[in-house]
Amino acid sequence: MVSPSPLSPLPPALHVSHAGIWIYEDGSAPFAIGRAEAISRAASTPHLIANAPLVATRLNHPDLSGLDLLELFAFLFPARFVVPTVAGLARPLGVEAPVGDHDAAESIAQIGRAMLGWCSRPDWAEREGAWTALRNLERHRWAWAPLLRGLIAQPKESERWLFSRLPQWEDAPPRQPPRNVMLDEQDVTDRLGDLVGSPTRIRPGQADYAKAVTSSFAPRANRDMPNMVLAEAGTGIGKTLGYLAPASLWAESAGGTVWISTFTKALQRQLDREAQRRYADGATFRARVVIRKGRENYLCLLNLEDALQGGFAGRAAVLAQFVARWAAYTRDGDMVGGDLPGWLPTLFRRAGATALTDRRGECIYAGCPHYRTCFIERTTRASQQADLVIANHALVMINAARGRETQETPTRLIFDEGHHLFDAADATFGAALTGQETIELRRWIIGPETARKGRRRGLAARLSDVASYDAEGAEAIDAAREAARALPGEEWLRRIVERGPEGEIERLLSVVRDTVLARAARPDGEADPGYGLETDVGEVDGDLIDAATSAARALEAISAPLQRLSRRLTAVLEDAPDWLDGQARARIDGALAALGWRCDLVHGWIALLLRLGGEPDPRFVDWLAVDRIEGREIDMGVHRRWLDPTLPLAEVVLQPLQGALVTSATLRAGGDWSTAEARTGATHIAGPIQIVSIPSPFDYAHQSEVLVVTDIRRGDLAALAGAYARLIEAARGGTLGLFTAIRRLRSVHARIADRLARAGLPLYAQHVDPLDPGTLVDMFRDDPRASLLGTDALRDGIDVPGDSLRLVVMEGVPWSKPSVLNAARRLASGEGAAHDDRMVRARLAQAFGRLIRSADDTGQFVILSAALPSRLLTAFPPDVPIRRVTLDEAILAVRERLGDAEKMGQEASLSSPIEISREIE
Repeated sequence: MVSPSPLSPLPPALHVSHAGIWIYEDGSAPFAIGRAEAISRAASTPHLIANAPLVATRLNHPDLSGLDLLELFAFLFPARFVVPTVAGLARPLGVEAPVGDHDAAESIAQIGRAMLGWCSRPDWAEREGAWTALRNLERHRWAWAPLLRGLIAQPKESERWLFSRLPQWEDAPPRQPPRNVMLDEQDVTDRLGDLVGSPTRIRPGQADYAKAVTSSFAPRANRDMPNMVLAEAGTGIGKTLGYLAPASLWAESAGGTVWISTFTKALQRQLDREAQRRYADGATFRARVVIRKGRENYLCLLNLEDALQGGFAGRAAVLAQFVARWAAYTRDGDMVGGDLPGWLPTLFRRAGATALTDRRGECIYAGCPHYRTCFIERTTRASQQADLVIANHALVMINAARGRETQETPTRLIFDEGHHLFDAADATFGAALTGQETIELRRWIIGPETARKGRRRGLAARLSDVASYDAEGAEAIDAAREAARALPGEEWLRRIVERGPEGEIERLLSVVRDTVLARAARPDGEADPGYGLETDVGEVDGDLIDAATSAARALEAISAPLQRLSRRLTAVLEDAPDWLDGQARARIDGALAALGWRCDLVHGWIALLLRLGGEPDPRFVDWLAVDRIEGREIDMGVHRRWLDPTLPLAEVVLQPLQGALVTSATLRAGGDWSTAEARTGATHIAGPIQIVSIPSPFDYAHQSEVLVVTDIRRGDLAALAGAYARLIEAARGGTLGLFTAIRRLRSVHARIADRLARAGLPLYAQHVDPLDPGTLVDMFRDDPRASLLGTDALRDGIDVPGDSLRLVVMEGVPWSKPSVLNAARRLASGEGAAHDDRMVRARLAQAFGRLIRSADDTGQFVILSAALPSRLLTAFPPDVPIRRVTLDEAILAVRERLGDAEKMGQEASLSSPIEISREIE
């Protein structure tokens, strides 16, 4: 077969939107066709397409295949950012973006030709490894391989294997403890001026904020009494650079590391960009600023090697080749929110993506042949020498709770997005004995129990040297493996539903299920059709107590050999036998950390079970639950949460610190400062707490308004969908629609997507479009005429300044969902309905905060609920105009503020280009 040149005719291009379907063939004009014909043509001839999963969803044909431009982009430009739309692909390749859907098919063909032409360009930065990767992809029958064959020349010398190209990390001596220094406020102001570019560019209130939070970096006066600052800085203050000024100055002056913790990946990326301002060159920046995440976010090179050597098959094997290409060019190996395109796993229906990370804690540390090039180990060591470590709330709390990485325990910690501290602590310090959790423990101990391929390894495989050389250790491993057979195994959920549980834990889960289904039934006897069922543990019957007692004994039988193994491994390290070389020592160190975590987990489960039927512990809330998705059961078990999770937060995380800054634009979470202190752990700190409040500089009275629509009847989906469609049309796109229920979101999207598309207004939706939220936000941000529907994940942490977001629409009041946990906390607060009101105000404030992100932004916030009580309106800035209006009046107000369609079209054409060298944002 003769390979085509970039000038040869390409296959036809297919573009599908909610407005219609178009085909483009070389030498002809684009033409529209019907759905059935499109599916038939795509089945007989591979077509050029952009974003195959999205096209398949819109065609309602999940088996669609073709030549996806995104796959070609990922092959040619690994670790580079691109918006996964036709317009997003066109700009960096120098192709004119399509004016509308009818032009998109022709643009797809032009983009494909441009990318194929890139193969012969001398400035193709990612050429190394491409020829070898293409040969491998040909064996896996990648659709683009025949078109690329002959376009990528074979290099004169053999290309290096990926694992020999990756840089090795080097050990460094332990960093000296930071010096005790006091920062001068003028020096902090000067540093802030350097960061923003000039003292004249410091924002109003920003200098006051930077000086006020400086006290959190001072040496503390008493043990367990950190210098704690709670700082609420309104949107537009520029708090990120405001705290980076004293943080970077203290790190340089004291020779220490400041950890900055966020709740969202979007803020991590923003902080990474902002911190670059301090450093003149990229190499210094990469050495001084490190992003840290949990191990499960990073590519495991051993998993990748196994996948490349036959562990994956079909499309998953193609994905492995793409990840290998990316691994050679990535900054840090972060597969979740890093520079791996968020859309890449979705192109393969996520086949194999999670298997390429260490999600089960099966790392063999120094026993791994890739230990010296491991992304996780490299990042961990880099953070020990860094000035700034950008982490997340969960990692900070888990490290503190498990005593991980004591050599780099932070002394100064900044919690940005501090209004999420309570929720993060709630998740971290809770316990859940469920089917999914227990089967993961079984897999971790026993390893593979089927002939299915994979790198899953049990204790015996991970500690093979100990088992071979130490009889006591081998006996403990064997005992743990045998005891772990009491845990749920494969097909556990089917057995429970069919009332044939095996083992003590499955029997417990079966009784839990029966109890929940009995107690959570509605008065008419029908089970609740929602997404989950739960009941408290009050007055449980004898069957549940007996099952819990037997399950606790089974767990104790697992815990005993694990503890015995831990003691034996500790003894081996102390005795240092002849066979204990450096690799074996490092492997045992890693195993001890993992064993400690699992032992703590099992002990927590045992304590939880032994409390059932006994006197309740006032510190905790316990309940039984059956988790479901759209009525389908997926898990069940016993849950425990702290009534006040800031107690362990304060004890484990805050008290050991020298200084802590907790900051947010909505730190008071819909209440007063006592609320902020209670939800951040400050009430459990003995020393004085400094309070800082800097109001937003924005002119909300002129930049925004709140419209409460009063004539949409609750439960009327047709009216709700009509309201969304009319509001989006009035705004000419640029709308973020927020929902409190996924089913309503999907229903509204299905009713309005075609109508809006015919008006030239693209509509994207979380839980509908097969893309991750970060990618959907990128697509939304990139097109001022697009709109986006989503749930909680889009209410917090997204930053879309400018014309791309000019209208926020909420479908209802975001009340807290009734639950055992919420009821217990409401009762404990003594506030009654005021407790729920505070939560609602916090959610409304966060949603409103998406609207105005800069001094030039304008927009409106619309809530489609006449039931919004006036007492909740304090969630909005005090000078925001608030009106209760009919839908027609709201639409008129939106049109008056945002202008007519022609003006919006002119503004949309002014979007800025994205360079091909641009890194992921």
